[in-house]
Amino acid sequence: MTAPKKIDLRRELKHLYWPSAKEVVEVEVPEMRFLMVDGEGDPNTSEAFEEAAEALYALSYTIKFAVKKQEGLDYRVIPLEGLWWTENEETDLEEVLGDKNAWKWTLMILQPEWVTEERFGEVLDSVRQKKGLSALPGVRFECFREGRAAQVMHVGPFADEGPTIERIDRFIGQRGGEMRGKHHEIYLSDFRRTAPERLKTIIRHPFGR
Repeated sequence: MTAPKKIDLRRELKHLYWPSAKEVVEVEVPEMRFLMVDGEGDPNTSEAFEEAAEALYALSYTIKFAVKKQEGLDYRVIPLEGLWWTENEETDLEEVLGDKNAWKWTLMILQPEWVTEERFGEVLDSVRQKKGLSALPGVRFECFREGRAAQVMHVGPFADEGPTIERIDRFIGQRGGEMRGKHHEIYLSDFRRTAPERLKTIIRHPFGR
């Protein structure tokens, strides 16, 4: 029996999930399906953040294995992503980066187009029975579209993102736009196991006129 071909979604969506670190680029981000869970507080100290990530990965891999078994499709799970904001979305960059306890966030993992809400519900029940993860009740299956956005790869510690964010904002300003929506990060590296100086993170800001 021939093993199913593994689909690399990140490669198929390379323009969205593997940008250059040298220059900021404009992209059009279509509506896509995600598993999402909300929280707040400093991700470095928040148990809720760790529990949310654990629940999203558990669900995403269980869905992957169910699809492979039932439909013969195998694919790589897309990396973890995060939307970040504060109660006052007009907060300046320095304050946003400095007061981590004020952060609100949505962690999420992209799902392939063939993953349905019905399958998500089935897997959610299965994982709840087997693992009982505390963040599971807060996970939802939702469509999300950013539209026009600017993005670039940031290489290095999260604490050093300031200049990279400023590059994106200058890029947007040069096009007569302004940021709308939330600061978006895509974690191409496993930040639990990767040295800070080697971390690769896509930073994306949706914008409009």
